[in-house]
Amino acid sequence: MQTFFSRLRDRTRWSWQGLVKTYADEHSFRSWIWLNLVSVILVLVLPVSPSLRALILVLGILVLVAELFNTAIERAVDHTSLDHHPLAGQAKDAASAAVALTAIAAGVAWIVAVVGLL
Repeated sequence: MQTFFSRLRDRTRWSWQGLVKTYADEHSFRSWIWLNLVSVILVLVLPVSPSLRALILVLGILVLVAELFNTAIERAVDHTSLDHHPLAGQAKDAASAAVALTAIAAGVAWIVAVVGLL
């Protein structure tokens, strides 16, 4: 049991370090954090259904997850080589597209919420 808790502590510390470092280094991640903060405040004060509220909150978190994966892929590709290679560009573009699609999904949920309020 001791090993479980020591590993959990280590994993938690490493995850927190990843969040803090990404926040410090990546403008787009910081932007998504602040946009999510606004989204959380709005979804908590607006009279939307609990299920729609949960969907918007979860999608906001998933945008952050996608941005973290995007950052990880960009850093790994850049670490491997700074040469321009078509496959490296495709990997980075695909990761960026994942962020965009996740953000679109969050936007759709917000559109549904706003239309429901009208």
